[in-house]
Amino acid sequence: MVAPLSAWPWEHLGIFKYILYGPLAAKAWYSWMYEDNILKDLWCIHILLICTLRGFIHQLWSSYNNMFFLTRNRWIKQQGVDFKQIDDEWDWDNFIILQAMLASMACLIFPSLNTLPLWNLKGFIASLLLHVTISEPLYYWAHRLFHKPYLFIHYHSLHHSSPVPHPFTAGHATPLEHLVLCTVIGIPITGSILMGYGSTAMIYGHVLVFDFFRCLGHSNAEVVPHEVFNKLPLLRYFIYTPTYHSLHHTEMETNFCLFMPLFDALGNTLNTKSFELHKRITSNSGKNGRVPDFVFLAHVVDIMSAMHTPFALRSFASTPFCMRMFLLPFWPLTFMIMLVMWGWSKTFLVSFYNLRGRLHQTWVVPRFGFQYFLPFATKGINKHIEEAILRADRLGVKVISLAALNKNEALNGGGTLFVNKHPELKVRVVHGNTLTAAVILNEFSKDVKEVFLTGATSKLGRATALYLCRKRVRVLMLTSSTERFQKILKEAPVDCQNYLVQVTKYQAAQNCKTWIVGKWITPWEQSWAPSGTHFHQFVVPPILPIRRDCTYGDLAAMRLPPDVEGLGSCEYTMERGVVHACHAGGVVHQLEGWSHHEVGAIDVDRIDLVWEAALKLGLKPVSSVNN
Repeated sequence: MVAPLSAWPWEHLGIFKYILYGPLAAKAWYSWMYEDNILKDLWCIHILLICTLRGFIHQLWSSYNNMFFLTRNRWIKQQGVDFKQIDDEWDWDNFIILQAMLASMACLIFPSLNTLPLWNLKGFIASLLLHVTISEPLYYWAHRLFHKPYLFIHYHSLHHSSPVPHPFTAGHATPLEHLVLCTVIGIPITGSILMGYGSTAMIYGHVLVFDFFRCLGHSNAEVVPHEVFNKLPLLRYFIYTPTYHSLHHTEMETNFCLFMPLFDALGNTLNTKSFELHKRITSNSGKNGRVPDFVFLAHVVDIMSAMHTPFALRSFASTPFCMRMFLLPFWPLTFMIMLVMWGWSKTFLVSFYNLRGRLHQTWVVPRFGFQYFLPFATKGINKHIEEAILRADRLGVKVISLAALNKNEALNGGGTLFVNKHPELKVRVVHGNTLTAAVILNEFSKDVKEVFLTGATSKLGRATALYLCRKRVRVLMLTSSTERFQKILKEAPVDCQNYLVQVTKYQAAQNCKTWIVGKWITPWEQSWAPSGTHFHQFVVPPILPIRRDCTYGDLAAMRLPPDVEGLGSCEYTMERGVVHACHAGGVVHQLEGWSHHEVGAIDVDRIDLVWEAALKLGLKPVSSVNN
């Protein structure tokens, strides 16, 4: 039997739980539109505004925690927040709904709350004194009580189930715990009002400052410098730090306080490692960062996908990217950020995970997809890529893999530009195209006898054509360049050359049901494919799936092994745990310990070798058919 007040009554409503704000919004709107005295129900607007600001504070703290390029050297716990924790904390804001309901009841029962003055300094002083003398000790003893076996098992264990502290963890608790917090936060506010010192500003200030410090304590990045405590030693007993509260989550019989370690000191529950750990993390902040073993050097695709990052919206980043209408109002802001990044930003860390004791990171070149096709921008892009490679080399990174546009043949010859320019590189530069080709080629059924190939003279197109012709598959290579076709033809074994056929028009494929798309094709060009065609593709961005009588493959991808740890964001449109084949190619290169660069043309003889290595390491192909 479920313990009372251990589950939220609206937990099965999903996003529809926000309808619970409807009565407040409706009453505020009705007063505004139809009543002469619009101040009569102003409390509705205040409650809605406070709820919005509370959510905004938590979101800002979440964004800061996920700005790994700023916080990586101040991490308290080194592991990442994985999908399970994100899902468990999905409804972290339930407590805001609960407290909005309680505030609404209070305003209905006591109409005088709607006539509070805007400002009263005495109210701030009174609320602070009541917080220190009543709320802090009350929470301390209530918190200790929640760690008793029955209450912990049925109520408090939910809050402690999050492996890595995060601002959203502050709200991840049962209704009973938040009712206790309502009391703790409400005593100073109620007391100040009863004393006659209440004000609207005091209510806003107390609630928002309370949330600010709750988020601070559940941050996984230390923000309080130890120099502050060196200069003011007593201050360490009056304000806690993220390090201080993190010890409560690892050693649960210590550090019970709300915000003031003084009560742990008085209750003999202060963890003796608290201040030393805080000093170590903050004083060595430039040395704490662990060197990654592998780096995937990505880029931004477009304006909308730029919001698909953990430091924008964690929940959005934890699902495959797709267009969401609620993000459209943020498009102008993202566009302005793109312009700023174009002028001043450097390559930065955006996500990470651990695999078999090795740290894998994703760095992002601050350039958007369209910029890669601007002739005047190529020099700057290559400079960013080169600096990232040299930085990885200095740090001791073993392998750096280049994402789709970062290894564009016209841009840098698939990475050869950097390897030739810096022959002394210790870091291995990998384009990952060998595994990309392997993924595409292993999607084919064994009975395929003919394929139509666009982008036929690209790196992947060439390798695909040469591999298939060796398997006695007829390849219709779409290219207008006879010179490039002849060059590829000469690479094929003599007895297989008749399987490579140059075509210059899409009409040549009107009877071929297997298309490999390496160059973007329009809906009109797709119309030449016969009904039942399957479009394999390695083109960025993917083609538009307009044919209902055909099937479309996703970009080549592989699923990471199940023992991956700390993975909490999706790679563009890929499912959870799935990465682009060029990313997976770098992972294989690093785990296998191969010592060669993989740049330039694809070695066709290594396609099967790389594929077998990937499967042996636990990476799995992803079914790519979308009907």
